[in-house]
Amino acid sequence: MALIDLGKREIHCKIVYYGPGRCGKTTNLIYIHHAMIPKARGKMVTIDTKGDRTLFFDLLPLHLGSVQDFDIRIQLYTVPGQIMYEATRKLVLKGVDGIVFVADPLQVRRQRNKDSLAGLSNNLAELGVKLSEIPIVLQYNKRDLTESEIPTLSVSELSSDLNSELQAPEFTASATLGEGVFESLRAISKLTVHQVAEKNRLLE
Repeated sequence: MALIDLGKREIHCKIVYYGPGRCGKTTNLIYIHHAMIPKARGKMVTIDTKGDRTLFFDLLPLHLGSVQDFDIRIQLYTVPGQIMYEATRKLVLKGVDGIVFVADPLQVRRQRNKDSLAGLSNNLAELGVKLSEIPIVLQYNKRDLTESEIPTLSVSELSSDLNSELQAPEFTASATLGEGVFESLRAISKLTVHQVAEKNRLLE
């Protein structure tokens, strides 16, 4: 849930990058952090999890303009992808305002994408939130692998697997190359801030 600081005239929104292990969640945030000018970004905090190169979480405050004289600050988090960290994922999702679901295109990880999205829905439900109520965008990452010999899923297959019910905005990306990274961030930031502003009647 967004925090509105009336004294500082700030709105703090929380966006979580969610998805299966090794899908590129952390790579997204690292690229964003490196690409932004220092004054527009906060310190990145990372905690490694054993056996998973995905980080425990990343924290990245961003300044994205203002709404009705309120400055917008976005905090970006990732969650660990491994099943053993289910409790941690629930903790990171608490108070979430927007979600970027990062999908892995490898055919061998097709079911992991589906399981991860189902897990996201279940974890939100335990927090009393419906997935349909949260702004979300889908990012189909690692599209650079389509040019390799590694069997990958097409965008239409990923969309059919993950977005037939959600009907959320979709983006292709290669987080290692920076392609589609900021497009995904801009989309979820816009959706999130708009919903927060509407809920708090800041658009009237």
